[in-house]
Amino acid sequence: MGVLDILTFSGSTLDRAAHLRSDPDQIAHMLASGHILPLWRGKPLIVNGTDLGWLPHGHPALAHGTPPLFLGLDDGIPRFATDISDWSPEAGAEAVEAGFFDHSAQFHPGLPNTHAFLELRGVMLQLTPRAAELVATAKAVLHWHRSHRFCAVCGAQSDPINAGWQRACPKCAAQHFPRTDPVVIMLIQRGNSLLLGRSPGWPEGMFSCLAGFVEPGEAIESAVRREVMEETGIHVGDVRYVTSQPWPFPASLMMGFVGDATSDAITIDPTEIEAALWVSKEDLLDVMAGTHPTIRPARAGAIAHHLIVNWLAGRIN
Repeated sequence: MGVLDILTFSGSTLDRAAHLRSDPDQIAHMLASGHILPLWRGKPLIVNGTDLGWLPHGHPALAHGTPPLFLGLDDGIPRFATDISDWSPEAGAEAVEAGFFDHSAQFHPGLPNTHAFLELRGVMLQLTPRAAELVATAKAVLHWHRSHRFCAVCGAQSDPINAGWQRACPKCAAQHFPRTDPVVIMLIQRGNSLLLGRSPGWPEGMFSCLAGFVEPGEAIESAVRREVMEETGIHVGDVRYVTSQPWPFPASLMMGFVGDATSDAITIDPTEIEAALWVSKEDLLDVMAGTHPTIRPARAGAIAHHLIVNWLAGRIN
């Protein structure tokens, strides 16, 4: 469809070097000279608010780390990640905040004060495409390890293998692999307007594209139509794929579509969304410019923002 620009977390063509994952000697050799990114409760180490905080193997700040995950070769440089969530910040450190966005920062006593663990949503636009792909991969796979420590077959604690890209059960020999949740997100258009909705807990006034998880046994185009019908009562006819984005919150693949509505009367399901409305192209221009009196746009860097901007520019139809 001629959609321009590279989406956040996409398009850096990282060499994941998957053939090296099953070679423990080679992984150990690379780890000795490689760079490791620590994450604390899903928050990556960030330097000066703009760069990833890579540390050498054996650094004291990594003392609480899980077995390193091999991310790949970054222009030949071995990159790894580890989860140091078992580390506890010093007494009096700023606490993690609840809600849609965590504004707090955590500082490790073994690192300069230019280094902080920060909410990825807040810094993702400052990262290079390569750094964004690396941290998205790290965040998603490390979250999987933390939430899938026990075998789904027999319940025994499993062990990470293959440089962090697999877990093996020592009791029943079951093998487990990182999961990515497929999500459809859609621009639903009718005439000169787009259908937008908001979920409870979002920042006041924020509206975005409708989205939902693909169900087992379901085609992605069917998921688009079902989710829109369930959330708003709107019927959708033709559906067309546009682009995709890895979204590590915690581990989804967002698949973007444009769909043509065949009805316009909205009936929301309050268990699904809080509100939905049709927004004209003229109003959307004000929304994206930040001048609309009541509607705030989707966060920059998210696929919803990308889809809306390209629709307004005439690149999606």
